[in-house]
Amino acid sequence: MAAKAQDFTAIFKEMTGAFPVDTKAMEEQFKNQTALAEKMSTVALDAAGKSAELSAKWTKDTIAKMEAMTKAKAEPADYAKAMTDFASATAESAAEHMASFAEIAKKVQTQTMELVLAAGKDMSEEMTAAAKKATDEVTAAAKKATAAAK
Repeated sequence: MAAKAQDFTAIFKEMTGAFPVDTKAMEEQFKNQTALAEKMSTVALDAAGKSAELSAKWTKDTIAKMEAMTKAKAEPADYAKAMTDFASATAESAAEHMASFAEIAKKVQTQTMELVLAAGKDMSEEMTAAAKKATDEVTAAAKKATAAAK
């Protein structure tokens, strides 16, 4: 029994050796994945930076508007007017800043879709080439094995 197990191991090693694994394809896939991750990170970090800048600007604008509202007034009606002006300016500012945030989000979405579509096209081409190469290698190995068996 032990002799047959050793024979089976030798046969298995010989058989797997006849079907080589192309590690270059896996290395190339790894490189492509890391390149895609880098590009996606760049898009995300750029958007985060722009969002932070926009938030800071919005905060500074709001504080500047609050300064005008908090100044001492001569007449009580002036306080009501200052608050109304502040509320109106704040609402207008909010609409402008939210539109700017939407533009940032739209740009991120567009860039992400472009990256995903490009990566999908590249992967499809690579998979087709890898499948053709694997088919050719398996066919050649099968022919070799068949010829050796005869």
